[in-house]
Amino acid sequence: MRSRQPYRGRQEEPYKINQKIRAREVRLVGDFVEGGNAVLTTEAAIKLAQENDLDLVEISPNVSPPVCKILDYAKFKYEQKKKQKEIKANASKVVLKEIRFGPNTDDHDFNFKLKHAINFLKEGAKVKAYVHFVGRSIVFKERGEMLLLKFAQALEEYGAVEQLPKLEGKRMNIFIAPKAGKK
Repeated sequence: MRSRQPYRGRQEEPYKINQKIRAREVRLVGDFVEGGNAVLTTEAAIKLAQENDLDLVEISPNVSPPVCKILDYAKFKYEQKKKQKEIKANASKVVLKEIRFGPNTDDHDFNFKLKHAINFLKEGAKVKAYVHFVGRSIVFKERGEMLLLKFAQALEEYGAVEQLPKLEGKRMNIFIAPKAGKK
């Protein structure tokens, strides 16, 4: 017996239009009604839409009666897609940069990594600094915590600590977010 392939047909429409609207009455809003708002039977609303060569689109289905609008559905879908793209484009993408330390990191390495962290924060990226404990070095937890706190204190001017040093397995993490307006 062959297993059936899942249905990969067309995506279901997000809005009900014309004959797909199942309610008896609808609240029609927009330019095609006096006062901009009226309750009509679904058939009358569809007829009004067809007279104007447009579609009746159910905008808000969860109210009683459902709210509908007469418009060009293809144009409406296009506008919605355009809005979604714009929202997506304007959403800020958070970049997370990692900086690794050992529990015995000396001053020169610390300062070198500090300069990198400052640049990352100036660019608007979050910084995750961590101390990685290898083997028996886990006995120096306090040293790792002191190192991360010193790192956070040095970056105080450029970013704000989001999460204080926290030990997770063999790593102690600290998260630093850029201060607003530093981009």
